[in-house]
Amino acid sequence: MKDLDIGLVGLGVMGENLALNLERNGFAVAGFDLDAAKRQSFAQRTQGLRAQAAESLAAMVASLSAPRRVWLMVPAGAPVDAVLGQLQPLLSPGDVVIDGGNTLYTDTQRRIQALAGSGILFVGSGVSGGEEGALRGPALMPGGSPEAWPVVRPFLQAIAAKAEDGQPCCEWMGPGGAGHFVKMVHNGIEYADMQMICEAYALMKVLGLTATEMSAVFREWNAGELGSYLIDITADILAQTDPETGQALVDVILDTAEQKGTGKWTSQVALDMGVSAPTIADAVFARTMSAVKAERVEASKLLVGPDSQALSLSAPDRHAVLAQIQRALLAAKICAYAQGFALLKAADREHQWCLPMAKVASVWRAGCIIRAQVLQDICRAFAHANDLTNLMVDPHFARVLADSQQALREVVAMAALRGVAVPAFMSALSYYDAYRCERSPANLLQAQRDYFGAHTYQRLDKPGKFHTQWRS
Repeated sequence: MKDLDIGLVGLGVMGENLALNLERNGFAVAGFDLDAAKRQSFAQRTQGLRAQAAESLAAMVASLSAPRRVWLMVPAGAPVDAVLGQLQPLLSPGDVVIDGGNTLYTDTQRRIQALAGSGILFVGSGVSGGEEGALRGPALMPGGSPEAWPVVRPFLQAIAAKAEDGQPCCEWMGPGGAGHFVKMVHNGIEYADMQMICEAYALMKVLGLTATEMSAVFREWNAGELGSYLIDITADILAQTDPETGQALVDVILDTAEQKGTGKWTSQVALDMGVSAPTIADAVFARTMSAVKAERVEASKLLVGPDSQALSLSAPDRHAVLAQIQRALLAAKICAYAQGFALLKAADREHQWCLPMAKVASVWRAGCIIRAQVLQDICRAFAHANDLTNLMVDPHFARVLADSQQALREVVAMAALRGVAVPAFMSALSYYDAYRCERSPANLLQAQRDYFGAHTYQRLDKPGKFHTQWRS
């Protein structure tokens, strides 16, 4: 076949499923992978469809109509640079390359600059939704060369997930690395959301709930304000029985969590930009702590804590505590989103991307891992005030937090008294209290800095920088 619509490099699960999604939506696809077995699998899976496996990168490019559009689904980092190096001599001005991997946004900015003057347009697009999303409709967050958007918009919006109002979950995020930055923050929020759900699960164990009972609770929560993809799959996971042992499958899974780095990037960038994002960072640290399993086992024998026996509560009392955990989870979730959007705003100021905050939230409403009911209200908040200083001061979210902050306090206190680690819940509460604090203890901290390092301080009663000789 000739004059195909798009070439896709990288025929792993995500790449192959995106290719099938494109073909199903009317676009002819040429696929290529260095692995011959993956090319063969792609050829077999696309028999009878408007898709073909190319034997080389050059053959794939030659089969495309102009302007040629090439979508890379290869591992982030050096592999992207390697493919770009091979592609560039094969492409012409006006052709577009899309990097759909979990790429660090500064790498995207570097690649755009490297292609400047060649006429080749580069797009860094976040892709969220996992393998099912890739096949049935992901959330897409493209950014990069502005001239590329009209060229790629038709097929990106065609294959994207559709929200309840029919809008495609794909909008242009802005120039440079905007698309990959938005995806990075999405993943940071995802880390926090998953950790908070795990902490709710840990507290349910303190209440003596079985996995089956927990599944029913999460299923109920999914029908309300906490409705989300992650709550939904948690209910499914907790209902699963291990066929080998007859136990709940979750109870035979090793308690160590892996990570691919996007949560760490989010935390690092927040530190670089001077943005407080403690709940996201603590979610990353929780995974790091989970990885030292052998150390934790030894420490559990040596370090003393409170009684770990499950609480014996009446049914009404247990129901009341579960309701508190539900409200605490909602409050902490809002705090995590507030941190993510605060980071987006800081990056927007620094890079002048003109990020469309309401559209960012809109794109996350379907297809992606953090899709949730709360995003409808976030869309509305930023549609009303794109320059909103912090999500928590939006009138709606301020009311929700006023109604749920006490539950978060009670849950954090219960966890502390029972010796249950809930770092995300604790940091969310601290974030909330710190942000609403009219006068913090940082005045003492600045005095300490001036004492040992002559770093100076400012005064409340007059302008300027001051230094005191603290020791006579």
